[in-house]
Amino acid sequence: MITVEDHEQIRRAYFVEHKSLRQIERQTGHSRRTIEKALQSAEPSAYTLKAPRAAPVLGEYKAQIDKLLAENEKLPRKQRYTAHKIFEQVKAAGYAGSEAGVHVYVSNHRQARRRPQVYLPLEFDPGWDAQVDWGEAEVDMAGQRLTVQLFLLRLCYSRRLFVQAYPNQRQESFFDGHVKAFAHMQGVPQRITYDNLKTAVQRVLEGRTREEQRAFVVFRSHYLFDSRFCTPAQGHEKGGIESAVGYARRNFLVPIPQVDDFAALNAYLLTECLKDDQRRVDRQPVSIQQSWALEQSYLRPRPEHDFACCATVPVTLTPYGQVVFETNRYSVPVEDAYRHLVLKAYPFRIDVVHQERVIASHPRCHGREQDIYDPLHYLPLLEQRPGAFEHAKPLRQWRERWPAVYEQLLAHLRAQPSENQGLREFVQILGLHREYLPTLVEQAISQALTYR
Repeated sequence: MITVEDHEQIRRAYFVEHKSLRQIERQTGHSRRTIEKALQSAEPSAYTLKAPRAAPVLGEYKAQIDKLLAENEKLPRKQRYTAHKIFEQVKAAGYAGSEAGVHVYVSNHRQARRRPQVYLPLEFDPGWDAQVDWGEAEVDMAGQRLTVQLFLLRLCYSRRLFVQAYPNQRQESFFDGHVKAFAHMQGVPQRITYDNLKTAVQRVLEGRTREEQRAFVVFRSHYLFDSRFCTPAQGHEKGGIESAVGYARRNFLVPIPQVDDFAALNAYLLTECLKDDQRRVDRQPVSIQQSWALEQSYLRPRPEHDFACCATVPVTLTPYGQVVFETNRYSVPVEDAYRHLVLKAYPFRIDVVHQERVIASHPRCHGREQDIYDPLHYLPLLEQRPGAFEHAKPLRQWRERWPAVYEQLLAHLRAQPSENQGLREFVQILGLHREYLPTLVEQAISQALTYR
């Protein structure tokens, strides 16, 4: 087979330099038949295999492999012969070649029979359709490598994208992602397409019918959008958001972001989404920002109040003034120590409620068997029992991070004739944190120490 350069040289020698076939044959070293074929067309003919290549080792086993592959078509989809299993079968029959040879033969056989997937080009009306999906990504948070869950919502007309990171894919995170996306888009799309997510779908029924989660129906009723669920294992039905997951991961999270917490990560992701608005999608006449400016007026208006994106569970107070949720224990103020309370779990926050009044709020812990204390909750008990000051766990944790001037004040008050009275005074001073910023309390303590 000659190169394209040789092909051109032959044609130029004959048509431009007017050399004879014998001269060209002598000059190039190619056969007359090769030269004649080059003169027939400027495009070199492609090489075609006229007969199958010899396979001295695998050859006699090809019929057995073909038989197993044909049998595959009648077997259950999840219990078919793999290339490795086929290798084991022919090896038992005497095949002495490599497993790679069997893999190549099986792969070529499958590709020859596989028909390419062809999809219908789609066009969407402004404000009508959006798609939602989850993805995963790695980040460095507070010095540790962490896998986070990415919630994505994409408007189908303008291609505007919203991305938010969560510790998990639970229902409260799922709803919170929608609420923040609707705020970002400044409206609610008429219809949203999903996979068959457990947070939305209780059970897949026949066709497109779904038994939906009750909480999802309530959420959808609040924002009045329609929902559509894809056919199982047919991700191409929402191909826009499927590709957006990979796009966001490659463009927003490379290199791996280094952040302090989820608040910093989500602020960064929102900035990246706003930058992406300036992009012009291939074959679109205007940017994403300009398309969204047109689409926004077609979106449904958001309701006056956002949906409460939380899991609500009844809890019982423990003897140590705590309530338990997902194996973690959260403190409650001593003065609000009611036996039966309600806990509301938001994606990043825990609220403890008594008769519609929030009596305690903590950052949500996503670990297991952790104690989350607010030391201010236990100050009334310490006033009554100053002897427990050194051993009170909430105070010990606080002492590890409070300013050095607090220890100076504590030593000064303990030097009084009555140590317990000095401790009570110190606890009362700590109570100022309920009303004043920590920086102001620290400043007041420093000034008081100068006055002795």
